[in-house]
Amino acid sequence: MHHPNDRRNALRLLAASAASFGLFSPLALIPPAQAATKNVANAPLQQLQQLRIGYQKSAVNLVIAKQLGWLEKRLPATKISWLEFPAGPQLLEALSVGSLEFGLTGDAPPVFAQAAGKDLVYVGAEPPKPDSSAILTQADSPLRTLADLKGRKVALQKGSSAHFLLVRAVEKAGLQWGDIQPIYLTPADARAAFERKSVDAWAIWDPFYAATELAVQPRVLANGRGLSNNNSFYLASRTFASQHPQAIAVLFEELTHADRLAQDDRKQAIQLIADFSGLDAGVVSLFLTRRPRSPVAPLAAATVADQQRVAQAFFKIGLVPKPLNVADAVLKT
Repeated sequence: MHHPNDRRNALRLLAASAASFGLFSPLALIPPAQAATKNVANAPLQQLQQLRIGYQKSAVNLVIAKQLGWLEKRLPATKISWLEFPAGPQLLEALSVGSLEFGLTGDAPPVFAQAAGKDLVYVGAEPPKPDSSAILTQADSPLRTLADLKGRKVALQKGSSAHFLLVRAVEKAGLQWGDIQPIYLTPADARAAFERKSVDAWAIWDPFYAATELAVQPRVLANGRGLSNNNSFYLASRTFASQHPQAIAVLFEELTHADRLAQDDRKQAIQLIADFSGLDAGVVSLFLTRRPRSPVAPLAAATVADQQRVAQAFFKIGLVPKPLNVADAVLKT
């Protein structure tokens, strides 16, 4: 067990890796939607000199694949680089300026990227994880219902999946977005503000949620259930996606392989993620219990429709300047 200070230091370092950008095992388990990619993956790979992958602490499939070197074995002629980010908005900014080819984010970041005219495409998705994000308050807070957020300071990462969760929470409470005071902070800074009680609530996702739950014992005002499906998306530059479908198919296979390990050998998965992240094994175990099986597949029509609702919610409150058609940014297969 790590010392509590070690765990806290690890959490405060979660945002550091994006600073250089200066930016805010059975195959039968592969879902039918992915089966079409298997023939593509077995075709001869086009020459792919480099593959730069953006990921976050919450990206279980990517972290496991990275730790075990599976992609390097499947793509031996390709130089694979792994770049860590504190949240999706920073990752997609890097992807849009050509610093990455592929990465994983939550639901809100791709909406803001599309609204800003970034030429990125959705190439895959994981199943919903509504239990993996929450709005937290202190155990002694007077806030008891979502309506109690009126006039309160709520910390969140701007443009993240937590942003959409909070938008939906405000809506469900019968409030307007202007009724709360959003305080835009990276997860590490938000954790510090939450502990100082300089904010009244915090919208956040795992593993930050799990780490705070164990260390601070906050009250959960709401999680994603009934508010947000908390979908996870794999995105790529349009050029990479169109020129290297075989590489994307290989990525899907190995990430689904990683998910099987996460579900079927939980002890090894916890160890791999804890060794990588510096987080306490108890934190990793808690956030994995909230994570369903998460094979990777192309976007289903229902997932696109769900993401369209995310885009509409941000447009409705003026955070996205014009209506978006999410399907325009989905890779056509």
